[in-house]
Amino acid sequence: MSVRIVTDSTADLSPQVAKELGIEVVPVYVRFGDKSFKDGVEINHDEFYERLVNGNILPVTSQPSPADFAKVYEELSKETDEIISIHVSGKLSGTYNSALQGKKLVDNKCNVTVIDSESVTMGLGIITMSAARLALLNEKLSQILEDIKQSIKNMHMMGAFDTLKYLALGGRIGKARALIGSALNVKPILTMRTGELFPSGNVRTSTKAVERLFDFVKNALHIQELAVVYSTTPNEAHNLLSRFSSFVNSERLHLARLGPALGTYGGPGMLAVTFKNDVSSEPLANPPAKKIIVPSLHLPKLNIPHR
Repeated sequence: MSVRIVTDSTADLSPQVAKELGIEVVPVYVRFGDKSFKDGVEINHDEFYERLVNGNILPVTSQPSPADFAKVYEELSKETDEIISIHVSGKLSGTYNSALQGKKLVDNKCNVTVIDSESVTMGLGIITMSAARLALLNEKLSQILEDIKQSIKNMHMMGAFDTLKYLALGGRIGKARALIGSALNVKPILTMRTGELFPSGNVRTSTKAVERLFDFVKNALHIQELAVVYSTTPNEAHNLLSRFSSFVNSERLHLARLGPALGTYGGPGMLAVTFKNDVSSEPLANPPAKKIIVPSLHLPKLNIPHR
């Protein structure tokens, strides 16, 4: 029986891609006031950003419960003896620890390996997709785990934000706290390393922010897979992706939208790039990737007070 792959909704994988690659996605919870929604299941991107931009109640999130994970693991144990569960950085969310607790609830039914991706959004998504492709090829557990290890090591991410207030008030600011209190009307640039966000400077305009993201990728070597992620600026995301197509194989380019769980902290106007490279060894065999194409949505950029 082949290895089965599990992740959480912060990977920002489309339902179509998750289905094609046999990935089980456990949703994070997003709450507006007293109403709680399963990310991507009970609230979609359009509804979330409509509420975020135009509503007067701002969201909070919570990780899936151990029982949520145990339910998925138990169901998968009917068809496999090996499960790999890959999740958002443990420095940003309690989801990884919740998955570990869920594993304990089913230890007598199947072998579950829980992994901290040290990443988020399509960084996590790319790691998960790579593992799932190998699982579909019936590769051994040890080979898939080695691929995940190398993917984590070679994952890079940079994001441009309209504001850091969503990250700060949500407690996800990390080392980038030093940028709070910077001059007004700037776009903070953050990078992710070892599962934590670090400041990488400020720029004055959206155009300059896009150029920083482009240069970040252009200066990299041996890019295996790349994604552009946006919250409410689809045109910028599409244009940036098309520029990358001049030096990255189109089959390895992805476009994804920041889902409700992460949109809670990224806020309107967030744009990010994440890619995997490998300068030390040849990548493990992988079939061509599927593009992730999501519908465009034009929403106004608004600064909303965060409680």
